[in-house]
Amino acid sequence: MDALSDVLSLLKVRSGLSSRFEGEGAWAFRFPAYQHMKFGTVLRGRLYLRMADEAEDRPIEEGDVYLLTNGQPFCSASVPGCATLDGPATYRSIRSADGVVRFRGPGNIAPVSLASGRFIFGNDVTGMLLRHLPPLIHLRAADVAAHALSHVLALLRLETGDPAPGADIAKTSLATLVLVQALRAYIGSGEPANGWLKALSDARVGAALSMMHGSPGQRWTIESLASNVGMSRTAFASRFRRLVGSAPLEYLHQWRMAMAMTALKDSDEPLVSIAERIGYLSDTAFSIAFKRTAGISPGRYRVEQRR
Repeated sequence: MDALSDVLSLLKVRSGLSSRFEGEGAWAFRFPAYQHMKFGTVLRGRLYLRMADEAEDRPIEEGDVYLLTNGQPFCSASVPGCATLDGPATYRSIRSADGVVRFRGPGNIAPVSLASGRFIFGNDVTGMLLRHLPPLIHLRAADVAAHALSHVLALLRLETGDPAPGADIAKTSLATLVLVQALRAYIGSGEPANGWLKALSDARVGAALSMMHGSPGQRWTIESLASNVGMSRTAFASRFRRLVGSAPLEYLHQWRMAMAMTALKDSDEPLVSIAERIGYLSDTAFSIAFKRTAGISPGRYRVEQRR
C-alpha cells in the first residue's frame, strides 16, 4: 500500500456517517467536543464556522469543503452574532422521516444546505494522521472543482437528499471517499505543515515512505533507503528529517510499533510472528523495543487492551 492508504487502513475508519441539513433565516448551533474528525460541504448558500478557541467566524462558501480535526467544540451559523442553540439536541428533535434536518429561523437570510458527518477510527493510533493536521482544513470551491473530490461530493449531495434503497451504506462509503479525496487535495495544495502528509508529495521522500510502509519487515537502513531513491545518505537523511519531522529509522520504528499495537489489540497472533512481520530478529528484541516505546510489555498491553 501507499503510505496514506496504509495509515487509513490501520486507523480502521469505523464510521463515516453523513447527514443533510437545510436551514432558512437566522440560526446558530453549538456542537460539543467530538471524537477524531468531522467534515462538511456547503451545497448551497454560505456557512459560518467558529472554533472554540477563536473569536471570529470563518465563512465557508458554496462548494467549499472543510475537515475538523482536533475534537474541540465549535459553532455553525447562517449569520454571525446569533444566539446559539444546542446542535445535537435540536437536530434530534426536528429530523424528518427522510433523515434531513430542516430548520427555520427568523429573517430573510439566504438558505443554507449542508452535507456533513464524522469519522471515528477503530484503532487508537490517530496521532499518525491527526497530529500533522491543522484544526480546520478549508478547501475552497475553486480548488475542489478541479479535483476528483467534486465528483464524490456530487454523489454525496444525491445520496443525502431523497432516500433510496441502500442509502445508508452508500452515504457511509461516500463519506470515506470524501476523507481520502479531501486529504489528497490538501496534500496537493502545498499547505501541509511538516509531517509525513507533506512528505507524500515529495518524489523521493514520498517514495521512501512507500517502501517502508510496503515492506516494514525489511531490514531497512538509511543507506538502502537513500540508494533506492537515488540520493546520498547525508542528503536523504537531512531531507527526510526536514519534511517528516523525524529521522528515517525513527519514523520506521514508530510505524512498526503502531502495527504491533494493532496486532496485539485485534488478533491472537503470536509475538514471534508479529516480531518477524515488522522486522525484528526475535520476539525478545521486539519485546524490548515495544516496552521502551509503550512502557509495558507486549503481553501486558494485549491483556489491557482486551479489557
